[in-house]
Amino acid sequence: MADEEVKEQTEEVKNEAAQDQAESTEKAEDKAAEGEAEGAAKDADGEVPPEEEKKELTPEEKIAELEKENADLKDQLLRRAADFDNYRKRMIKEKQETFDYANANLLADLLDSLDNFDRTVDAGATATDVKSVVEGIKMVNSNLVKMLESKYGLSSYGAEGDEFDPDVHEAIGRVEEEGKEKETLKQVYLKGYKLKDKVIRNAKVMVSVPKN
Repeated sequence: MADEEVKEQTEEVKNEAAQDQAESTEKAEDKAAEGEAEGAAKDADGEVPPEEEKKELTPEEKIAELEKENADLKDQLLRRAADFDNYRKRMIKEKQETFDYANANLLADLLDSLDNFDRTVDAGATATDVKSVVEGIKMVNSNLVKMLESKYGLSSYGAEGDEFDPDVHEAIGRVEEEGKEKETLKQVYLKGYKLKDKVIRNAKVMVSVPKN
């Protein structure tokens, strides 16, 4: 009988201890939940921990910061304006140099022909044979024409018998002729010249036209 009473008392103590432990656990969980709820509420209100809070600037500090930003922007603007002005001056100078020396290569190539003309003139002053002088002039002219054609794409056009083309020929007179079916060049007063495909001087010609 005494053993049964001891067992019953022991069970009661165990039950009470288990109940106390359960209550303690429940209270701890409630406190944790309350802490989480409070933290969520602070986050919802926009509050941040003290270490993450941004220091509020005073009006004087704000003015100083704006003045510094304004000075930096002004400095950048002045630098860019100076760079652009230097660039503009450099482009003007390069353009002027290109214009001034655009024909430098052509003139350098013409020097040989000028030298040959000088020699021909000097030789003609003492020559007894006019034919040799004429041959010398023809040679200089031929070399000059070949150089202009090969290096610069300059070519002449306009010969008697060619069909008249008002786009490239300038008619300074017209003559009616029997048996003509189309307008042709009767005489070429000045040859025309093209620089590659562009006409730089129209040929001046007399034109034969069909007689009505």
